Amino acid sequence: MSPRLVWYVSYGSNMHADRFACYLRGGRPAGAARDHPGCRDASPAARSRGLEVPGGIYFATWSPVWLGGRAFYDPDLPGTAAVRAHLITTGQFSDVAAQEMYRDPGVDLDLGGVLSARRHVLGEGRYETLVHLGEHDGHPALTFTAPWGAHEVAHTAPSAAYLAVLADGLRETHGWSADRVVAYLAAATPFWDAREIARLCDG
Repeated sequence: MSPRLVWYVSYGSNMHADRFACYLRGGRPAGAARDHPGCRDASPAARSRGLEVPGGIYFATWSPVWLGGRAFYDPDLPGTAAVRAHLITTGQFSDVAAQEMYRDPGVDLDLGGVLSARRHVLGEGRYETLVHLGEHDGHPALTFTAPWGAHEVAHTAPSAAYLAVLADGLRETHGWSADRVVAYLAAATPFWDAREIARLCDG
């Protein structure tokens, strides 16, 4: 049986509270080119917290929402990934996952596979692989990412608007200094150097 509440572990633009709210209640986040229908249950997350998890992020494929590369999480990369965990219902988690795949929300995911195996591939889509990242305060922490690893796909350049939202999300979630945010994002992509990211964050 699926738990009632899970921590949705966000590592990309959903670390930004206003951006994530568009997935819950619907709407278009600033800087994006697409509206989101929202979840069946538009209630805000019960709680949100910053975490660091083993692995790292990288950018690949092309997003019509952000007009550039998307962030993906690879638990096998060295180091740690800075994330934001939102405590939401399993139905909301299912609806957020559907919207990430540009599908209509409304179908609950079977989380039994990922809870028992720690990794469960639902399909070949870019965000259809579920990863279980342990338990926090009695609730499982789950994320979704690609079925491939960072070394199995061509990396692509994230857009300035996307990086700016990630930078804001990191500051908002972890209280990091500008220098630490810049260093973290620069390490995740070869397409932007630290000075360019710093100028983007200042703007």
